[in-house]
Amino acid sequence: MNKIHWLNSHLIAVIPVFIAVNLAAMLVYSLNISAVAMPFVLGIIAAGLVDLDHGLSGKIKNILITIVAFTISAFGAQISLNNPLYFALMMTLFTFVFTMMGALGQRYSTIAFGTLIVALYTSLTYLPQTQWYINPAMIVCGTLLYSVSSVLTYLFFPRYKVDEYLANAYLALADYLDGKSKFFDPDQAESAEQLQLELSGLNSRVIEAFNLCRQSLFYRLGGQHRHSKTSRLIRYYYAAQDIHERASSSHFDYRKLMKKLQNSDLIFRIQRLLELQADDCRDIAQAILQRKAYQPKQRLQRAAAGIDASFSYFIEHSPNSSQLENLRTVIGNLKSILWQLLFLGKESNEIQDSFSRIITTKRIRGLREIAAAIHSHLTLQSPLFRHAVRLSLVVLACCIIADALALERGYWVLLTAIFVCQPNYSATKKRLRERILGTLVGVFLGSLLPYFMATLEAKLGLLVITSTLFFYFKNKNYSFSTCFITIQVLICFDISGFDIYGAMWPRVIDTLIGAALAWWAVSYLWPDWKYMKIGKIIHRSIQNNARYLLYIMAQLQFGEKNHVNYRIVRLAAHESAAELNTLIGNMNSEPQKYQRYLSNGFQLLKQNYCLLGYISALGAFRHSMGKHGDDKYFLTALYPAAREFIAILQQLDQLPQAQFDQKMMSISERLAAETDEHFSSPSQLQQDRVLRQQLNMMTQLLPGLYQTVHKQLKLEQTLRF
Repeated sequence: MNKIHWLNSHLIAVIPVFIAVNLAAMLVYSLNISAVAMPFVLGIIAAGLVDLDHGLSGKIKNILITIVAFTISAFGAQISLNNPLYFALMMTLFTFVFTMMGALGQRYSTIAFGTLIVALYTSLTYLPQTQWYINPAMIVCGTLLYSVSSVLTYLFFPRYKVDEYLANAYLALADYLDGKSKFFDPDQAESAEQLQLELSGLNSRVIEAFNLCRQSLFYRLGGQHRHSKTSRLIRYYYAAQDIHERASSSHFDYRKLMKKLQNSDLIFRIQRLLELQADDCRDIAQAILQRKAYQPKQRLQRAAAGIDASFSYFIEHSPNSSQLENLRTVIGNLKSILWQLLFLGKESNEIQDSFSRIITTKRIRGLREIAAAIHSHLTLQSPLFRHAVRLSLVVLACCIIADALALERGYWVLLTAIFVCQPNYSATKKRLRERILGTLVGVFLGSLLPYFMATLEAKLGLLVITSTLFFYFKNKNYSFSTCFITIQVLICFDISGFDIYGAMWPRVIDTLIGAALAWWAVSYLWPDWKYMKIGKIIHRSIQNNARYLLYIMAQLQFGEKNHVNYRIVRLAAHESAAELNTLIGNMNSEPQKYQRYLSNGFQLLKQNYCLLGYISALGAFRHSMGKHGDDKYFLTALYPAAREFIAILQQLDQLPQAQFDQKMMSISERLAAETDEHFSSPSQLQQDRVLRQQLNMMTQLLPGLYQTVHKQLKLEQTLRF
């Protein structure tokens, strides 16, 4: 397996559909059933769309649920086809119910969407001259065929997906480290704010990759935490988390540091070590994908030794520099990242069993929990509910238009609208462009097929190729995937005996109508920009930051414990920051009339991410700090100041200016007090200084954050559409 570098996760992912469509083509050819080739193949496509990453037992459970759901959907659609009113009402109800299933989690959301698509595939492949049960039966047969292929592929490649997600987490982490290294480039000192925005975006990608990895570990590995291969994957996942915490730390104003040390080689050495660590994260990703043992490069340790020598020289020639402690903490962080990389180079599988809780996700069990989960979304404040209502109305409109205008293959309008209409405006606009472009190119290429594909064997061969390429590009390039599925549909029409040219213009016209309806819906039916409240998201983010800091201070008082609850709180803080970044990114793509609210949003994003960086620095530093339970200065000054700071964060958007100023003055007075050397050991003195430095920087940041938050709240109160 180690030698098959070309057999990557993207190729493995399309093996089931390649096998299934090949078998379908052989059956169509040998049994002479060309007339039902389209529903047979579309059943395979639908099953592939709902194929989720699970272990064997979870995969079999998904298959059973999928077959039952697809059978009900296909036969239900077939029975109602002769009555356009019943069909429209059924599809509208299906759309709402299946979209709301997203409240129950990815498994049910994905299967529900596939079930809706099956109902459409049934309508698209309907032929009055065939028996009523043939089309739905062939769709279910295609689903069964794909399911068998999927299970067989899993038996040969049981871990490829979780390996891919873990590798992607390290690739995202590598990009983040590269982004962080730019802060130590003296030539970019004046671009610190722009770099911070870019780093916030990179941080969001890291958190997204971590979440996909955690979910995959949960679904694929279940309770197998003692298995050596499983332990190795979990160990890599935890190491990535710890590296991220250290890398996301902020210890000082980078712009001031660059100006003071721009002629020192120490800055360049720090930048180089970060870049080398990023390269090694990419090496880890490659090792995971190739199932090889990761070997840290010797240059990492040489670079670290070079930093030590350079720092010693700096201390010798600038013993009173104000940046001495800042540099010491940064170098300590870099060494901690280095230690993690070296640790991964050892083939140890030791993990703490309690850490398995970080991988779990909340399960919804029983009718009561299902009802409660769905009920919590039955409000226009829920993006899921807005999307469900909006998409249902689009489906109803498509059904009415297709019937009223007597469009040939008019349900293509419906199919396009469902695929194009996304939960938000920017995603829909992007999908709309890609769908139209892919369809036009696919129709053009499809028009050339009769000149090159004269035999049934050639057509079936191209059917296999286009179906496989559709899945290969499904998550990589939607325009390409649309192009190949368009060609595949035209081939199916040709194989089934229809005029391929007669299907081309309906495909184009219906695509344009469906895309236009989807765009109109997201623009005017409860558009998301009416519900985007930065104040609400920043409130949640600041609350999570406060909890993160609270956990750190508790661990500093009673001794560091890398407990799972701490990891959960840290992840929640980073997820909230990523959510804010995504929201502002979406707003940036919304109609122009909302743009004037963005400048304050970007300011909030920078300040919140800066605060998170200061807190992360304490989280990373807690590993090297002893217990402070007997440190008088910590107990009488630093800890109370931190608790007051946390209390302010918890009510930042509600505090009147006078109370805020009073509380800030109290914190400043506590932090201004000097340490009592009689009660503090030399090591505790140094640790106290670092802690005071971080709290001081947070305190200096807080007034600006307070003003920006309250400005945003006023903007949202005066918002008019």
